[in-house]
Amino acid sequence: MPEHHPLEPASPWVEVVATEADWDAADPHLLRTIYAQLVWIRTFEQYVLELAAGGLIHGPAHSSIGQEGGAVGSVLALTSDDSVNGSHRGHHQFLAKALHHVEPKGLDPLEAPSEQVREVLLKTLAEICGLDRGWSHGRGGSMHLQWKEAGAMGTNAIVGGGVPQAAGFAWSHRHSGGDAVSVTYFGDGAVNIGSTLETMNLAGAWSLPVCFFIENNRYAVSTSVDEATAEPRLSARGLGFNIASWKVDGMDPLAVHLAMTEAVEHMRRGRGPTVVEVDTYRFFHQNGGFAGSAFGYRDKDEERAWRERDPLTQTAAHLQRRGIMTADETAAAVAAAKAVMEEIGRELVEPLPGGKPGQRQIRPGEWPDPDWVDVGVRGDLSEFDAARVVDPTGFAVPVQETKFIDAVAAVMGRRMETDPGIVVMGEDVHRLNGGTNGATRGLPDRFPGRILGTPISENAFAGLAGGIALDGRCTPVVEFMYADFMWVAADQLFNQIGKARHMYGGESGVPLVLRSKVAMGTGYGSQHSMDPAGVFATNPGWRIVAPSTPYDYVGLMNAALTCQDPVVVLEHVDLYGSSGPGPIDDLDYVLPVGKAAIRRPGNDVTVLTYLGMVPFVLEAVEEFGQVDAEVIDLRWLDRASIDWELIEQSITRTNQVLIAEQGAVGTSYGGWLADEIHRRFFDLLDAPVRRVTGAEASPSISKVLERAAIAQKDEVIAELAEIARY
Repeated sequence: MPEHHPLEPASPWVEVVATEADWDAADPHLLRTIYAQLVWIRTFEQYVLELAAGGLIHGPAHSSIGQEGGAVGSVLALTSDDSVNGSHRGHHQFLAKALHHVEPKGLDPLEAPSEQVREVLLKTLAEICGLDRGWSHGRGGSMHLQWKEAGAMGTNAIVGGGVPQAAGFAWSHRHSGGDAVSVTYFGDGAVNIGSTLETMNLAGAWSLPVCFFIENNRYAVSTSVDEATAEPRLSARGLGFNIASWKVDGMDPLAVHLAMTEAVEHMRRGRGPTVVEVDTYRFFHQNGGFAGSAFGYRDKDEERAWRERDPLTQTAAHLQRRGIMTADETAAAVAAAKAVMEEIGRELVEPLPGGKPGQRQIRPGEWPDPDWVDVGVRGDLSEFDAARVVDPTGFAVPVQETKFIDAVAAVMGRRMETDPGIVVMGEDVHRLNGGTNGATRGLPDRFPGRILGTPISENAFAGLAGGIALDGRCTPVVEFMYADFMWVAADQLFNQIGKARHMYGGESGVPLVLRSKVAMGTGYGSQHSMDPAGVFATNPGWRIVAPSTPYDYVGLMNAALTCQDPVVVLEHVDLYGSSGPGPIDDLDYVLPVGKAAIRRPGNDVTVLTYLGMVPFVLEAVEEFGQVDAEVIDLRWLDRASIDWELIEQSITRTNQVLIAEQGAVGTSYGGWLADEIHRRFFDLLDAPVRRVTGAEASPSISKVLERAAIAQKDEVIAELAEIARY
């Protein structure tokens, strides 16, 4: 018979219960602050539901009524230097952090609110209503609340989507040498999301000061936690990643505060991440002002039992029992807060002209200007004013024959040498003499602690890098071993990083560089061979750069690292082993954003191409010889950075266009580009835009089938022959 040895988790897991003695021992000022915060948040939320019922909230109103105790109890253990982010149900967390920021010594429930408190309430209400006076000028609304000055880094509408970013905030705090911590608030639904679990693993492995704060309100929309998991004690998740974990009654704000104080102390002492699970309850349905029982998934007895444990009434009872406040005073605090919210609301809404009594509308002057709709999708590039930007034509520095991959490692080393804020992360980048392709050769030894080998979890470490970028103190460079892996991290790349600047008002940059390689022709098959340019071009916020020579790589990588927008730098395995002109000893020049390069002048047709297809096109033109083609290497591929001026000049001479790329036709970049050229330059064209592209199928393993699926020199020659016929 085998022996069975019981195993114990390596990390502690405790439940914290606040006794009456704890309430008796608590500082009266703390208890008054807790009550004041609860009152302001509850009153605010009730007013939001009132506006929503009147049709004045466009979109959802995810009420946090009932859950305020967890937010208030936890935030009062933090400082303004600490970072928080949250989920779609995040009004209470945002308000708790913002109010604590403007009144760090605490609020008093019987004192009139300061102008700073009124401003927080006004701007938050305006944001939820989608108005210009909001934190993000109405773009974020209810689900995307951000005030970075207060450490409120942004709530998030994607379940679990903000969790990886919180690990990035934590990394930045630790890297800065301070003791600030990060807290990410999410619900029971997000506990089972891959990005959450990946981030717990990464935070544990890297010992990051991040608290995974789980608001277990028992229901993900209408699905109960008991239906969703076999372990409804959700703090147990921390044990699998060796994370110290706390469980506490979320309806008891003092108990939450005691547990959170312990967790924060654990993190400030450098002991790694924490999990805090609070059992709580939203008094209303997922969205709006109806109870869950109205939709049949909860019963009224359950709702009644939880309402009897309302954190607001519990706190008031303790204040009264201890003689800190009378019943009349606690009631007066609530009444005063309601009156203030009515005053604040009148700044944003007014009676509906000609409407029935009580009908209201948003004051017309409060709406954002519609012309502002696209402002802030990306920055204005003013950060390049101080950069050493060189002429995009020819060579601005002495060059010599250089191996492409050597230029990759050299420029990254130079930038890390001059900018201590640059950090590189990715799978195997710290080993194998520079990663799988040598792109970080020699860098781990030169820059210890800044070349970070990650677990295989693209969603987590891409999101962590997004958090570092949003924090703004460092510039992360993320390496994805293959471009196809971007799909694994699609939420972080497209929903989070790409949209962040615009979604939060267009003012804060997102300086992040994503490097990835296109591996067509290497035999790695359908899941390691895609060209992602077409996908990125249709997602706002990203800039796309595609260097084809060592000289361009240095100048364009320097541009990417200067840019305050996220930039994807595409690399091609065909180019890694190639040689071409590269800088001899000057690695500091910057090629300008939005400038293409003419690789071969000509008069018969304008050939637009990029990346690894450039040498194939040049070979094809020379070998075919019957068409005088002008070959333009686009360099920059995103909508805002295309060199439309150079393209127009060329088409004015040639009057026809050929777009040449390697990738599959379904995700092609050329389809988007052809459409744009037809609409911009229709009068200059003598023929429809021609295209060379790969097949519909993704490249497969078979050498013959892979070659049939991609475009190279022969496909370009075939299209040039068609042009010659006419």
